[in-house]
Amino acid sequence: MSEKKAITRDDVKIFVPITTRWMDNDVYGHVNNVTYYSFFDTAVNRCLIDMGMLDIEHSGVIGLVVETGCTYFASLAFPDEIEVGFRVARLGTSSVRYELGVFRQGESSAAAQGYFVHVYVDRETRRPAPIPDDLRAKLAGLV
Repeated sequence: MSEKKAITRDDVKIFVPITTRWMDNDVYGHVNNVTYYSFFDTAVNRCLIDMGMLDIEHSGVIGLVVETGCTYFASLAFPDEIEVGFRVARLGTSSVRYELGVFRQGESSAAAQGYFVHVYVDRETRRPAPIPDDLRAKLAGLV
């Protein structure tokens, strides 16, 4: 098995700052592995909201997470200030795959990196739906 190399800030398109919390640390004194998935979800959805592409109460289509993965390179701990950088790796008809890096503020290599897949569905029926054209155009800018 080949060893993965951490992505750098140059590999991503957009950054979302996040402050770690006391409760993010586990008994070993670092941010618990499951918390990184929350960082991914927070960064992507914060960006979608900021772009005006997600109204969490009224959007006709919503993105549901269907797959995630993460590789860890260095420990983070409260009170680290972090930035989650990401890009769109694949833009399909009803799905989008984000590739993300969690960076300690000021560091050029990711402490962790992963991916996050949204499948867009109709809010009411929960059946796959095409990504709306305005959202598609904005996501294309993150490829």
